[in-house]
Amino acid sequence: MNRKYMCVAALGAAVVLLPSVLRAQMDPNSAGPQAPGMGEVQREPGTTSTTNPNATNQPNGSMRDSLGAPGQTGQAILDKQFVRTAAADGIADVKLGTLAAEKGGPEVKDLAQKMVDDHTALNKELETVADSMGVMLPKKMDKQGQTEYDKLNGLSGKDFDTEYLTYTLKAHWEALHNFYMESSVAAEPELQAQTVKELGTMHQHLGLIAKAAAAEDITLPKRPPRPAAATASK
Repeated sequence: MNRKYMCVAALGAAVVLLPSVLRAQMDPNSAGPQAPGMGEVQREPGTTSTTNPNATNQPNGSMRDSLGAPGQTGQAILDKQFVRTAAADGIADVKLGTLAAEKGGPEVKDLAQKMVDDHTALNKELETVADSMGVMLPKKMDKQGQTEYDKLNGLSGKDFDTEYLTYTLKAHWEALHNFYMESSVAAEPELQAQTVKELGTMHQHLGLIAKAAAAEDITLPKRPPRPAAATASK
């Protein structure tokens, strides 16, 4: 083969091979991915450069108080709910007592002032416990307390005394049961100690309510039967 034909054959072979070489360079699957450099972050498909792979979804401040901090037990969350409810009830005891100290009969006024003094002190102690637990307490009584306040504000004389003593008696019965149950399950030692202390005060108040009713010749309702142990535990 002469030299002319050899050049033609070589040129033809180069033309045949050129598309294959170009395809290999342009095909992203023709070679494995390069490892990221020292300053680069390897991201999952679909993420953007502003995504922090270590970030986690955190609840906002108001939700965190209700749900509890990460790692808290279910009882710790229930303890927070109990403290908020107890604080609202304590505020109602003070507000209703203040009203009764103004409008009640002599015996009711004395009882009401005792309620105001005791529950004001207990509310401050409960606030200290709540601070240690990271609980934000309500600043006013709940809807039930406000309804009772409005009702009492429209009464006078023996009707007022009867309503105040009856409501306060029933509220203390309910609180006594709730505090007793909480004292046996509270996860926070400070809260457990506070519930035990308030139980003693509530027992004292029940005796004073009965004494005031007898002095004012007011018949109070009988205490309902206590729930069975199995029911209470639920």
